[in-house]
Amino acid sequence: MNKDTLKKVLRAIRPYRFRLVLSIGMAFLTVVSTLYIPILIGNGVDCILGAGNVDFPALRSILIKMAVVILVTAVCQWVMNIVNNRIVYSVVNDLRRAAFENIQHLPIGYLDRHPYGDIVSRVVADVDQFADGLLMGFTQLFTGVMTILGTLIFMVSVNIWIALVVILITPLSLFVAKFIATKSHAHFKAQSESRGEETAYINEIITNEKVVKAYGRESSVMERFDEINERLGRNSMKAIFFSSLTNPCTRFVNSIVYAGVGVFGALFVLRGSLSVGQLTCFLTYANQYTKPFNEISGVVTELQNAMVCAERLFELIEMEPEEPTPAEPVHNKAPKGHVEFDHVSFSYVPDKPLIRDLSLEAMPGQHIAIVGHTGCGKTTLINLLMRFYDVNEGEIRIDGVNIRDMERGELRQMFGMVLQETWLKSGTIRENIVTGKPDATEEEIIAAAKASHAHSFIKRLPKGYDTEIGEEGGGLSQGQKQLLCITRVMLCLPPMLILDEATSSIDTRTEMRIQRAFNKMMEGRTSFIVAHRLSTIRNADIILVMDQGHVVEQGSHEELLEKKGAYYELYQSQFAGVAT
Repeated sequence: MNKDTLKKVLRAIRPYRFRLVLSIGMAFLTVVSTLYIPILIGNGVDCILGAGNVDFPALRSILIKMAVVILVTAVCQWVMNIVNNRIVYSVVNDLRRAAFENIQHLPIGYLDRHPYGDIVSRVVADVDQFADGLLMGFTQLFTGVMTILGTLIFMVSVNIWIALVVILITPLSLFVAKFIATKSHAHFKAQSESRGEETAYINEIITNEKVVKAYGRESSVMERFDEINERLGRNSMKAIFFSSLTNPCTRFVNSIVYAGVGVFGALFVLRGSLSVGQLTCFLTYANQYTKPFNEISGVVTELQNAMVCAERLFELIEMEPEEPTPAEPVHNKAPKGHVEFDHVSFSYVPDKPLIRDLSLEAMPGQHIAIVGHTGCGKTTLINLLMRFYDVNEGEIRIDGVNIRDMERGELRQMFGMVLQETWLKSGTIRENIVTGKPDATEEEIIAAAKASHAHSFIKRLPKGYDTEIGEEGGGLSQGQKQLLCITRVMLCLPPMLILDEATSSIDTRTEMRIQRAFNKMMEGRTSFIVAHRLSTIRNADIILVMDQGHVVEQGSHEELLEKKGAYYELYQSQFAGVAT
């Protein structure tokens, strides 16, 4: 078991230490009352002296005591279970919240490098497994350890020699438990990793099921799934096999303990140094002493699984977040939109540079169009501007202030983004539109929808603006989803705009109307327009032509055509059929 992970779990439990003390107190009372019952049973047996010779008054008193003790035990166990459940689910709630909160602060690069399904598996499945193991640990570990110690104390007080027999056989049970725990940990870890991989793969395939069907990849998808599923099955079987050894192995050791107590106890009875009632008490203690070893061995196995899951969860919680906001950030309450890229260099992978020594300037209110071949760095430029990624070298400044000196939230509120990839959540049409302006009035929402030409199709929906849509806009066409994203920006009207293939999913007629709406929206606003269709950027103030992370040309549409360079080739490839 990973000691560092165990320390982290204990730190997570620390805020609930008073509940933990109460739980331990209830466990102590439960064990003491449980261990007192065999003494009462032994005394009761000794009250039966022979046929027709029974001490009924003493036996009646013993039975009343037993009833009271059993009632106290039941109440203590009930309270202990309630407290344990509250501790476990409070800890789990804290950890799950910490994991989800850290996801909000992780760099986009981390999310790009890790399958979403694996992250979901850590926050959901691994946390549930951890909760089950932790609950079993609280419920059975404390009482098990206390029962073993208490039983030994009671047995030593009755007959130290028989107690020594039990103590000498105990290491065998501990050795068996340690062997099984060591073997099972590696397999539980492999099982947890395989489960996360399978969850990620299922998530990926369900998300892209249309692509799978369109290209007839069902068979290859199933082959890959079967390989992962089979591996998960193998790891699970190995983990289950070793964990299933726990019960028979510990029962075998327990039987040895019970037989030893019976044989040695019978000899002491024959010698007259032990009564039949005391031997009955000893045999009951032998059962109670060995039973926790079964439980603890099972608990250790579950805790191994829980610790593996906790390790994966803490790895997510402790993942280095994105660069923090400066202690004293610079606030820009009235941004003008003067944007500068000053000798900026960036790469997603250290040994594969993408943008190198890029410098450009956008004056307030200018419309900057960015064009170029796929992979030249157009969208990367937008990612850097929004601080989804941070530059490796150089600076990006807005109104003379380095964006690293600003709060990320405040920086991103300066921009309105409409991307080729739509960002919609499950909920109503209205909830999706007001994402950037939750306090918008009905009139503002409708005005924004009319400006983006979304109002007409929204009104045709069953419940209009209150129509529920699924995750990622399920139930809407790609063009309708894009119109909603445009409406969202129309509603906020921030001082700067980013349009990354914003009309790529819209028919030509609607695109012309939206283009007019965009032109109105962009008046007086610094705008960055990433486009493949060059017809949409002819009126841009400056067109930047990018190639392999460099701006190779810049100027107006007419100026660039006259140069007959890279832009001219792009333009001809779209409108004159000339290959590049």
